[in-house]
Amino acid sequence: MLSKNRKYYAVLILKLTIIVFIVATAYFLTGCSATDMGSEKVSELDFTVVEDADLPVELKKLIDEKKATTLRMTYTTKDYTYMVVGYGTQETSGYSIKVNDVYLGENAVCMDVSLIGPAADEPVSETQTTPYIVVKIEKREEPVVFKI
Repeated sequence: MLSKNRKYYAVLILKLTIIVFIVATAYFLTGCSATDMGSEKVSELDFTVVEDADLPVELKKLIDEKKATTLRMTYTTKDYTYMVVGYGTQETSGYSIKVNDVYLGENAVCMDVSLIGPAADEPVSETQTTPYIVVKIEKREEPVVFKI
């Protein structure tokens, strides 16, 4: 009888662990992209677009692992908050990402970006690309809302 109870609890713990893992993964993949977090502009924030060579090594590694899919994430160091947006793999060259605005909202830092496709007269190669952009601001404690 004791053996059946152990199996039951082992299976129950395994199921609960899987559920927690799925929920946590879904939360992190959405990257705080809710739009109901008080995103009305309170003030402008100074920001810098960061080149790959200037990225923290760990952040660059995370981006390289995830850039083939849609990417929304933040990375915080002692001094800075980095906000990363990627649009996954595109079938041709010629794509870029435009930062429309970065500002402090009522309850969150908001980053508004757009994917820009190749111009109609722009020559493109049939090479797959993975456009992403990294923006750096002074370290903030507020969550980040990505407006895409």
